[in-house]
Amino acid sequence: MEAELDKFFAQVDSMADSFIKRLSDAVAIPSVSCEPKRRPEVVKMAEFLEKELRTLGAHVERRDPGKDHTGLQLPPIILGRYGNDSKKRTILVYGHYDVQPANKGDGWKYDPWSLTIDDQNRMYGRGSTDDKGPVLGWLNAIEAHQKANIEFPVNLLMCFEGMEETGSEGLDAIIEQEAQKFFKDTDAVCISDNYWLGSEKPCLTYGLRGVSYYGIEVSGPAQDLHSGVYGGAVMEPMTDLVSLMGSLIDNKGKMKIPNVYDDVAPVTEEEKELYKNISFKMDDLYDAIGSKTSIFEDTENTLMARWRQPSLSLHGIEGAFYGEGAKTVIPAKVVGKFSIRTVPNMDLAKLDQLVIDYLEWVFAKLESRNHLEVKPLHAGKWWVASPFHWNFTAASKASKKVYKVEPDFTREGGSIPVTLTFEQQTKKNVLLLPMGSSNDGAHSTNEKLDRRNYIEGTKLLGTYLHYVAVEPM
Repeated sequence: MEAELDKFFAQVDSMADSFIKRLSDAVAIPSVSCEPKRRPEVVKMAEFLEKELRTLGAHVERRDPGKDHTGLQLPPIILGRYGNDSKKRTILVYGHYDVQPANKGDGWKYDPWSLTIDDQNRMYGRGSTDDKGPVLGWLNAIEAHQKANIEFPVNLLMCFEGMEETGSEGLDAIIEQEAQKFFKDTDAVCISDNYWLGSEKPCLTYGLRGVSYYGIEVSGPAQDLHSGVYGGAVMEPMTDLVSLMGSLIDNKGKMKIPNVYDDVAPVTEEEKELYKNISFKMDDLYDAIGSKTSIFEDTENTLMARWRQPSLSLHGIEGAFYGEGAKTVIPAKVVGKFSIRTVPNMDLAKLDQLVIDYLEWVFAKLESRNHLEVKPLHAGKWWVASPFHWNFTAASKASKKVYKVEPDFTREGGSIPVTLTFEQQTKKNVLLLPMGSSNDGAHSTNEKLDRRNYIEGTKLLGTYLHYVAVEPM
């Protein structure tokens, strides 16, 4: 294997410019899924991927996920297969080809739809790291094997969607439909749609928090009122809402909802060991948030708070005045938005009831004449896999081969719902194998992917396939 990998690495290096050109061509397609007027561009990006895969000799099929909630046609889900050797393992990989909105006037240094490389080899462009770079990394790995005349080590199944940035509408049904069809030979799943913990050391991710999102609606008057005319004479919805939102959590991050922590899985000694050598300092957090306003002063508790403990965040108030100036309005109806990040082994239906019961109890104590409605708005379940599974062991060996260092084993505080869907439908282990680093600015202005992460990341994806092909189960 070593000789093959050395040959593969040399081939990737020799093709770096063409791989960057492939990424540049992809970034130039503004495949923004949340903007209806750009839905044709999302379809164009699907066609781009389909053509690239066919050129490489992959078998490609489309799946129609139907129409979105507005009646607009959803972009196709691209299914690909490269290799069909019953003697080889079959690895299913997932990625998405849609991106977040971007406009030069929002603070971008460069045109977000033109891949621009600066003097530090940072490649700026919308979708460069999220998720076009990683998606194309799989195609790059296939092409480098072909050009170097190296046998591809596995059968590779691919699932690329175009609505991830807008809730992956239609995807779950397709995965369920194809679990025992197109995906039936799957031995393990790999997703490259997340990021390193820092900017220097690779990581493997084995857990994600879920999210349950809520709205607290308080209404009273039939219309907005003038505070100079009615202030002091009516029960104001905003006053009730602020009391309710303030009752949910304290400023040390402790949730006040009774029994909300009861089902949280305890930390095991084996899990604690994984935190000891993680490349993370408190200064990394301070740099990221731009202050020293952390709840904890040590790395272990900080990482656990971000990754494997539940949290509650207040997000905003719909219907409230928030602009410049001094508008003296009493809102007739306000909706407070908050979410709870969930972890093993929290039950989401049980959590919804705990939240509703608690807020109704607090509201009753206010003795208000206004009306309260607590609404669970949407939810995504938490996910955790075994970091000791052969899929992770193979990825760890691949990371060390490419980057000359043992990777960190991490969890993440955010949610990637499709991870759980693949696990439940295929009944196979799912690995998150990131290409980009923490400072790439995904979803932000000046999103970028370092040239090093893209080229070495292509090597990582290919090397992982070699190790996972032979790793003992």
